[in-house]
Amino acid sequence: MMSESRAISEAVAFASSACTEAAQRVAECAGSVVLTGVGKAGWIAQKVVATMASTGSPSHFLHPSEAVHGDLGRVQAADWVIAFSNSGRSEEVVRACEYLKSQAAGVIAITADEANPLAELADIVVPMGRHREACPHNLAPTTTTAVMLAIGDSIALLASRLRGFGPADFAKYHPGGALGRKLCCVDDVMRGLHECRVSPDHLPVRDAIAGKTPERRSGAVLLVDADQHLTGIFTDSDLVKLLQRRQENSLDRAINEVMIRTPVVIRSGRPLAEAVAILSERHISELPVVCQDGRPLGMIDITDLIAAGDVTTTEVASPILPLHPTNHETPAT
Repeated sequence: MMSESRAISEAVAFASSACTEAAQRVAECAGSVVLTGVGKAGWIAQKVVATMASTGSPSHFLHPSEAVHGDLGRVQAADWVIAFSNSGRSEEVVRACEYLKSQAAGVIAITADEANPLAELADIVVPMGRHREACPHNLAPTTTTAVMLAIGDSIALLASRLRGFGPADFAKYHPGGALGRKLCCVDDVMRGLHECRVSPDHLPVRDAIAGKTPERRSGAVLLVDADQHLTGIFTDSDLVKLLQRRQENSLDRAINEVMIRTPVVIRSGRPLAEAVAILSERHISELPVVCQDGRPLGMIDITDLIAAGDVTTTEVASPILPLHPTNHETPAT
């Protein structure tokens, strides 16, 4: 591991400027980036294909042996080819690139140095340097493939930055799994209004909280005015506090007299990560989602996020506050 780490650090000195030039060509590529290599270098090429595809650079792998048996047709004039070969003498790779050089926009060689057949064919050479393999016999490709991968990923990520590829673009290519969940927006995970308790803010407390209950019960009632703008929120914890203070007579007062008038909210379209941060920092359990004019669209419920693994109870709990505190900013008087 240490030998591979040192080799990657050493490669920075002589590969950086060439990496930048290669990344520029990838970023400007009007077609696809076609990566090729054989053996272990071929596996590295396939991994870099995955990095490029997920960071905004359309790409695919071309096996050099298959290329000269019909698959050269996959490469178009607007494509750039990146060929991986430590020695630069892999017969299959060199032969394929001899044809690809005149067929594609250009060839980038990621190889040990410029003194080999592949480098001589290439338009851009990204020199890796010569490194002793981590293998005790200096045979199995280990250190060299680690350097190849680092260089390939560097080109992909720099090209991504040059393209102006941002988190929103990244999210489009990663809709599934934990990563996709992390990148989604609040609208994708909130409970819609049909799943929330919503009530006019002029009703008595007992009527507002006893209204139609959705199938999944939430711990708060969203309160709206005649124009359906969010005017406040009333949580189960607010109700418990009234009862603990023996203020049962407040249940017959209009809920807008006891509701929280300026609840913490989040705007539609904001990333889920922002909602998680608000819930964790404020130690609250319900977060209304509102549109630009202040009308509620739904609500983020902490129990849903805990169930999905977005947060843990330790992130929202506090030594002082309970797990379900009220969404208080300014209580009505």
